[in-house]
Amino acid sequence: MTYPTVRWTAAAEQARAVVDRIIETQGGPVTEAAELIAAAIADGAVVQAFGTGHSRSLAQEFTGRAGGLLPVNMLAVKDLVLFGDTDPKEILDPLCERDPGLAERILRLAEVDPRDVFVIASQSGGNGVIVEMAQLARARGHKIVAITSLEHSRRITSRHPSGLRLFEVADVVIDNCGRYGDASVPLPDGAATGPMSTVAGALIVQLVVTQVCGRLLERGIRPPVMVSNNVPEGDAHNEELWARFGARIRPVEP
Repeated sequence: MTYPTVRWTAAAEQARAVVDRIIETQGGPVTEAAELIAAAIADGAVVQAFGTGHSRSLAQEFTGRAGGLLPVNMLAVKDLVLFGDTDPKEILDPLCERDPGLAERILRLAEVDPRDVFVIASQSGGNGVIVEMAQLARARGHKIVAITSLEHSRRITSRHPSGLRLFEVADVVIDNCGRYGDASVPLPDGAATGPMSTVAGALIVQLVVTQVCGRLLERGIRPPVMVSNNVPEGDAHNEELWARFGARIRPVEP
């Protein structure tokens, strides 16, 4: 059997399209999210960033990187092993993100201030631990920013006992403009490749961070932005920021 040619340009076209959709449609929620985060940082709070699966990369994109905000703490399922006493075998199950009970256990290991803002990323927005984390944060009075695919999420049934999806729990919802199922380039057998949620999410994170810096500057506050550790001035600059925010921010492993 001969299959039609699928080229890398098809993925490039999808990436360009999703970037354009985000820029054209998500300015409002990006600005809302940035205002919440800037106000929290100005008040001495931090961002608690969480995601599972490949959405975990968006929490990491927010955390501990050159040009990024230092007062962002990454929450992750792996915290149960790194900072708790959980057997690694438990979290190596790729379906464990469906378990709502993990959220409370993850939060117990973190130093969370009532003023903190939560940023929670999930393409589908329907897995148990994602929705539970949002519900726990909301019940404790935190503002929640969601990064999710509304097209995908509106077509699924939540795996959380409440039946809610992430976008139904959040205060601000930023749509990653992604497709149902994430993959965007059709293949002849009915499958698809070219998932765009990571590309879209990384862009959204950087749009938010840039807008946060602008809002802080408007308040007369120097944005607490990290400098690359791989330039001569980076270590001294970042050490000063670490001294200001202390143990509330856990370093991300290299």
